[in-house]
Amino acid sequence: MSPASAPAFADPVVDRAQVHELQSRIRQMQATKLESRTFETHPALGPLLPGGALKAGAAYAVHGSTTLLMALLAGPSAAGAWCGVIGMPDFGAEAAGRFGIDLERLVFVPHPGDQWLTVTAAVVDVLAVVAVAPPTRAKDGDVARLGARLRQRESTLIVAGDWPQAEATLSVARSGWDGLGTGAGYLSSRRVTVESAPRGGSGPRRRAELWLPAPDESFRPSGPTRLEAVG
Repeated sequence: MSPASAPAFADPVVDRAQVHELQSRIRQMQATKLESRTFETHPALGPLLPGGALKAGAAYAVHGSTTLLMALLAGPSAAGAWCGVIGMPDFGAEAAGRFGIDLERLVFVPHPGDQWLTVTAAVVDVLAVVAVAPPTRAKDGDVARLGARLRQRESTLIVAGDWPQAEATLSVARSGWDGLGTGAGYLSSRRVTVESAPRGGSGPRRRAELWLPAPDESFRPSGPTRLEAVG
């Protein structure tokens, strides 16, 4: 670089200040870009997630409820995202459709067998949001490689069960069904307490009381929306 075209950083003190400012601006721009790559989930579940939405390139864990997993899929699916469900033969397509999941944009692989991780990696390459129920615990190296693929493809993974690198873990702490009368009737709605734990315990747990589903088969808070720090 010639002296005429070189940047005019004459004062070493000013140089450091300018470099620091540039680094700060780059970090802010990167953070904004990352935060913008999200998939809106159902409004009833948004407050339980870091950032209020499903983050592209991240994984989430769900414990205790296929309906809760369906609720997480419903928002992205209704917004036009292609979704996949792997290793969940009991996943009810009819119920999923009633809950707002677009079955025409749903790829279903009920029996991946021992190749579930390979199948998941292949599906992540082409779909925006993928749910999987691992039959076995994945090795740390496989988890890391799948995480890198998620970030590269900007896809989101929802795991039914434990996942070491989950952005957040959602679980049903309490559950009760409504609808039965005195010796008659049928189960029509379910009231649950959902707890959310952030990755690595880096923040407080959050809790919400939800209808999952309500009598009209919708997902919504069971009364005023309320979040609590837990523990």
